[in-house]
Amino acid sequence: MDSEAHLPELGEFLKERRAQLSPRTVGLPDSGAPRRVPGLRREEVARLLGISPYSYARLEQGRAPVPRSVLNGLVRVLHLDDDQRDHLIELAAGGEYEPRRRPAQKVHPQLRRILDELTATPALVLGRNLDILAWNPLAAALLTDFDRIPEKKRNYARLLFTDPAFRELYRDWRTNARTCVAHLRLEAARCPGDPGLAALVGELSVADTDFRQWWAGRQMTGLRMGTKRLRHPLVGDLTLDWDSLTCTTAPAQKLVISTAEPGTPSHDGLLFLASWTADPDQSARDAAA
Repeated sequence: MDSEAHLPELGEFLKERRAQLSPRTVGLPDSGAPRRVPGLRREEVARLLGISPYSYARLEQGRAPVPRSVLNGLVRVLHLDDDQRDHLIELAAGGEYEPRRRPAQKVHPQLRRILDELTATPALVLGRNLDILAWNPLAAALLTDFDRIPEKKRNYARLLFTDPAFRELYRDWRTNARTCVAHLRLEAARCPGDPGLAALVGELSVADTDFRQWWAGRQMTGLRMGTKRLRHPLVGDLTLDWDSLTCTTAPAQKLVISTAEPGTPSHDGLLFLASWTADPDQSARDAAA
């Protein structure tokens, strides 16, 4: 792979972030006169970074890598949040990756044990590219019967964008879907040229207009924790906080857990689902009803 294959995407990220900022945002005087293009000018960013306009232009044109000495300055000048900063760093290091056949993903035994212990908390293990590697019974009761999905198709983003029933669960589908896109974009920065991710992005781009537009937009959103609002067919509306914990010995795998504030209807709903999954006879009766 060309060691500079990541540079055009890096340049696009810098260009789009610059367009989202105003002079006032970065402490520059603003005359109020109309600008030919939205956002800051290249020369203004270069001046704030302390480099020449020519050097900065080469970065945006995808003709030069970001020097390490400039990385921190870009984070500061472009007002990058944590996720955007991580994305920039991954893009800046992207040329170090050489595509190769990647080994099949298997859930780490320690994560499997944790899943087995979580009986009152929905939990999933997500691997590279948001592939679903494992889940506990409560996660299946909350979201979908993952066993019915062929192993090669078990992917969180694929379900969210292509499975109507899965999509219907999410009262704030757009927020969750955009988070998935942002996560996949980080994966693309870490592993440019990954054929599995390229195939997934191609599939979802054809299947869903929103995915295609958001993928092109390169906007970053919170990826580590958040809130999701579900409309469950059995227990009704739920508001759940989710968090992701990275496995130290298998950093590509994340344990994603969902919880509810004790004493709330959402917490009661999870408790009911937990008791429902613990009683196979009741589950069978409800499924047949």
